[in-house]
Amino acid sequence: MNEKATVADEQQNPLFTWEGKPSVSKIIPLGLQHVLASAMGIVAPAMIIAGVCGLTKVEETMLIQASLIMTGLASLIQLFPIGNKIGTGLPIIMGAAFAYVPVFQAVGGQFGIGTILGAEIVGGIVAIIVGLFIKYIRHLFPAVVTGTVIFTIGLSLYPVAIRWMAGGMGTPLWGTPQAWLIAIITLVAVFVLGNYGKGILSLGSLLFGIVIGTIVSLPFGMLDLSAVGDSAWVAMPEIMHFQLEFQPAAMATVAIVYVVNCLQNMGGVAMTVNAVEGRIPTSDEYAGGIISLGIMSILGAFVGAIPQSTYEQNTGIIISNGVKNRLVFTFACLVFIVAGFLPKLAAVLTCIPQPVVGGAVLGVFATITMSGLDLIVEGGLTARKKLIVGTAIALGLGIEQVSGCLAGAGMPEWVGTVFGSSALVVSTITAILLNICLPKGEENLEEARVEAQMSGSIGED
Repeated sequence: MNEKATVADEQQNPLFTWEGKPSVSKIIPLGLQHVLASAMGIVAPAMIIAGVCGLTKVEETMLIQASLIMTGLASLIQLFPIGNKIGTGLPIIMGAAFAYVPVFQAVGGQFGIGTILGAEIVGGIVAIIVGLFIKYIRHLFPAVVTGTVIFTIGLSLYPVAIRWMAGGMGTPLWGTPQAWLIAIITLVAVFVLGNYGKGILSLGSLLFGIVIGTIVSLPFGMLDLSAVGDSAWVAMPEIMHFQLEFQPAAMATVAIVYVVNCLQNMGGVAMTVNAVEGRIPTSDEYAGGIISLGIMSILGAFVGAIPQSTYEQNTGIIISNGVKNRLVFTFACLVFIVAGFLPKLAAVLTCIPQPVVGGAVLGVFATITMSGLDLIVEGGLTARKKLIVGTAIALGLGIEQVSGCLAGAGMPEWVGTVFGSSALVVSTITAILLNICLPKGEENLEEARVEAQMSGSIGED
């Protein structure tokens, strides 16, 4: 994929600036590739929760609509912060978070959709409280910890890409030669366009790779447009269609997951700031991202939306092509919102074959991983850093990949749910603790200097 834009490019091309005004012909394809990279991830949690809760097709459509609309609105707040307190002022795409799915499945299966939405409100309040006090704990996230978090995010996304490339687990395509053929063709198309294409073909390589992969998939019958024909043209989301219910056990469990998601949100913010400005975030950026997450979660509960989190695959696109223009992301947000009111458009966005999506985003996920490594090695790869990063990743990924290792007799169920389903949680906590406990010798003076430079101010809170 392309390296970040050079200084000369930034001076000449508005696509590589935050406030530039690129042409519509460039905004549309570059915005659409962000939509296509995240559309499936936004819709899938709503479909899973609808199935667990036994909702009708009409109600499932309501959840999908709400998730798309709230994705657009939550992302717009990142682009245009409210009062410099709600939102980050960064090119971040928010979307329905898979981190909540395991807990929501358990809660929904036992209590129903109303209890899920009630717990979302409580979780949103928890997130706001965390955001308000984040400046007092941001010192726990120096470059070595932030780099470890981003590196873990990238590694954790690889299985997602592989599942998509293999056709989608549980589908007739799963593991078939045709699924892998289409995925590899798409991967090669994205790679060739990104590295050998010129202009918009290079910058929009993900979008054009998806188009090529989809066309090639046609003879294999992978493109199913039946959902488009079955969908309505226009549908308005309903407020309070589902009766809110508040169950103490569900609220407590979901609140824990919200705290965990705040950590993931911090990782997404850190990755974006590093991608667009080459530094670590300020307290205000961390706080704005988490507070907006909480507020949008509370509002989303009234229309049936799944809570959001930062979408790292979209930040990976920024790392790949260097495009950080606000208008590009604004267009993507508007597409999400419009799709929420036009079910047929939403169906079009989600009918792209999974092998095509997997092949398109694999390189993006790899780029995310290496951007974390860049942060880790800033100032030199010291023995202390090796111990922190190696231990944190080994413990996080190890627990995630060994199913049931936290589910033995006597182990509380919530422990497995919170710590056993996400490598990010364990790796982040381990990296923070090791960074606090391990002594900082003379070999860390250069590391501290680089960290201060990346923060932008040595005396910053």
